[in-house]
Amino acid sequence: MSNPISFYKSELSKNQNEVTSLQKRILLLSTLRLITFLLTASAIYIAFPNWQMATVFGVIGLTVFIVFLSRYTDTKAKRKLHKALVHINEEELKIASGAYYHRDPGVQFQDPKHYYSLDIDLFGKGSFFQYINRTISTEGKTQLANALKANNTNAIKQRQEAIKELSHKTEWTQLYAATASLITTETPAPTIIKWLKNHKSYIPKHMKWVPWAFAIVSITLLVLAIFEILNIGVFGYWIFAGLGLTGIYLKSINTLASNSDKTKDTFKQYASLLNQIENENFSSTFLQEKQKKIQSEGKKASTIFSEFSKHLDALDNRNNLISALFGNGYLLSDIKNAFKVEQWISNYAHKVEDWFEVVSFFDAYNSLGIYAFNHQDYTYPEISIDHSVIQAENLGHPLLDKTKRVTSNVAIKNQEFFIVTGANMAGKSTFLRTISLHIVMANTGLPVCATSSTYAPVKLITSMRTSDSLTDDSSYFFSELTRLKFIVDEIEKEPHFIILDEILKGTNSTDKAIGSRKFVEKLVAGSATGIIATHDLSLCDISEELNEVKNYYFDAEIVNDELYFDYKLKTGVCQNMNASFLLKKMEIVD
Repeated sequence: MSNPISFYKSELSKNQNEVTSLQKRILLLSTLRLITFLLTASAIYIAFPNWQMATVFGVIGLTVFIVFLSRYTDTKAKRKLHKALVHINEEELKIASGAYYHRDPGVQFQDPKHYYSLDIDLFGKGSFFQYINRTISTEGKTQLANALKANNTNAIKQRQEAIKELSHKTEWTQLYAATASLITTETPAPTIIKWLKNHKSYIPKHMKWVPWAFAIVSITLLVLAIFEILNIGVFGYWIFAGLGLTGIYLKSINTLASNSDKTKDTFKQYASLLNQIENENFSSTFLQEKQKKIQSEGKKASTIFSEFSKHLDALDNRNNLISALFGNGYLLSDIKNAFKVEQWISNYAHKVEDWFEVVSFFDAYNSLGIYAFNHQDYTYPEISIDHSVIQAENLGHPLLDKTKRVTSNVAIKNQEFFIVTGANMAGKSTFLRTISLHIVMANTGLPVCATSSTYAPVKLITSMRTSDSLTDDSSYFFSELTRLKFIVDEIEKEPHFIILDEILKGTNSTDKAIGSRKFVEKLVAGSATGIIATHDLSLCDISEELNEVKNYYFDAEIVNDELYFDYKLKTGVCQNMNASFLLKKMEIVD
């Protein structure tokens, strides 16, 4: 794979040049349209005494004008697409430099009751979600958040294959994102799906042929009038028959048109996204399954969406007064177009949800693929059922600046429990979040921030950040006990990797020491695997009684009256604490 920074700079330059070129073409086409209009108007004016010649000039001029207009519209759409690609590559370069706090932090996905999301900064400002998210749609964003929160240990290898494949298709993922960014989501996908599923047809099936028969009669009357076989007044009054027939269904058509108007642009863009998915060659099983999901009908989903978009556009023409008057009066166009829309809904409403889901799936998984592309020095964990849950070399936190990141070699066996002690700010909490993110990323299928990793899939559960609740009238201590009870109940159902940070903070030190010891003993007795960080050194004595418990620490040293941290995980119990030193250093106490 190419170097990410070089790739983004190259793509940025290429698309900026394309935008400039397309802008010049737009100006040219605008000028040609104006010239065509002026020449046509002049020709009609000069030839007006001869209405046949004036009509010929008018038709030719209108045809040329429409050709230029069509090319102008297409060129403008291309410019918008390349502008979106410019923005995407600019954003990637910003994020690579560490500037990503302006992006959506995903705070709506925070859940204090979730297994781990609040504790490990999965969402919020400076969170992993804010760093990794490249989704465009609300549905894609939700899928990405759900993938990170899933705690799913099944089919990890399939997800790895899918992410790895998408990481090699960066141009495709960017084009997909750029196309998706052009979608104007006036109505959310769930609302559209609900409308389609609940819509009741009101135009009877026999009306399928009535507009065609009515149009034939209208054309026949016009021809007869032209050849003066019939009085032109008959053709003129015939319009009221069409308007009257349309009026019978007018209220229902207005309702349908109102709903359609809010969705037609969405279907047009979704057709383009489906077309991109259909025409791409995927080798991973997971992506192929998603691709097949939109190919289950006799024709491609993108073709079906395009047809619906055209039906909606045709119905939207009723907003033009001339089209509405003559189209309905002589062709029953509202009835014809509404019937086509309802037939489409009847045939495909049950499939739309699946198609929308596939579009949002790729929106979400493209974020994962881009993350893998951006971190080619990371490693995909080797999935194993060995006795080691995590065995990683040079494991670090993925959000830390790699020039300052300190990594550790970690080996945690199944049913082992680490007690981690250390001075304040020495790196205990960062280490806990590093281990947590390794598990979350590995379960999601992402490469992890390590040079190598062997991983036996396990679900994660944490208690690191508890708060009291005024709404539930619960104290901090009660909230913490509730969380610990939740952990005990969950590990009785199935194994989890447990990460705890200074539990029972809401009680006195003696009670805390006794309670913490008993809780850890209970977890170990239940064959739990995990880590607890604590300042209570007496808790480390458990290792003398239980072989499953291991002591590790993060150290701090005072060198030349300055506090020094090496952030290295060491075996044993920390003996150097720094609270008193910091109080004096900051002149809080003497």
